[in-house]
Amino acid sequence: MRILILGAGKMGSFFTDLLSFEHEVAVLEKDARRMRFIYNAVRMQSADEAAGFAPEMVVNCVTLNHTVDAFRTVLPHLAPGCIISDVASVKTGLHEFYASCGFPYVSTHPMFGPTFANLGNLASENTIIISEGDHLGKIFFKDLYGKLKLNIFEYTFEEHDRVVAFSLGIPFASTMVFAATMVHQDAPGTTFKRHMDIARGLLSEDDYLLTEIMFNPRTPIQIARIQDELAALQEIIRRRDTDAMKALLAGLRKKIE
Repeated sequence: MRILILGAGKMGSFFTDLLSFEHEVAVLEKDARRMRFIYNAVRMQSADEAAGFAPEMVVNCVTLNHTVDAFRTVLPHLAPGCIISDVASVKTGLHEFYASCGFPYVSTHPMFGPTFANLGNLASENTIIISEGDHLGKIFFKDLYGKLKLNIFEYTFEEHDRVVAFSLGIPFASTMVFAATMVHQDAPGTTFKRHMDIARGLLSEDDYLLTEIMFNPRTPIQIARIQDELAALQEIIRRRDTDAMKALLAGLRKKIE
């Protein structure tokens, strides 16, 4: 299959490496410096070059705030029937765009960051495939993610954004708060060091990725839940209420069983 990848960032480079040995791959990236490590793929800097390549599938890996614009730039140069796809971490607005674009589409979300996950062993990682979309496109990605041994889940656009707000929004926000309150520790404990490793891993991710997750319209509701739970904990601590603390801990252990 001829596959055009939009964007040569971390995710674009990941998909290029992943696909280029079994498919004919081209990468469209305006910044030539970002393509200096791209190999075994055609390099393009202008959307009109896509017509000559005649892709059968487009994988849009640009940041969320440019996803739709990138599609609109390349769509005039695609043949009818070309499957367009995205790997955006938040799907807000994409369902509406796909419904009006006139091309078959498939939308997925690998639930791991190329800089945070062990790309050599993804068996413990998850990915989401949006249930709406082109049947053949979904089969392609199910096969691709299956070869990586990813755990595949299928959600609607709406379900996806709710899941992401909970599963990424809460830990991201909690980790950011931990980092924001950081002071130097000469002799950090084991728990502190583990939290620090998580914070370093999170903050090594691309700023746009973190922004996309936090700006998900459903994330503020989850942050409000964090604030409510912190307020309740702070009140228990203020009262030095041992019984309330025991009840809280018992409830937490039950939740994570």
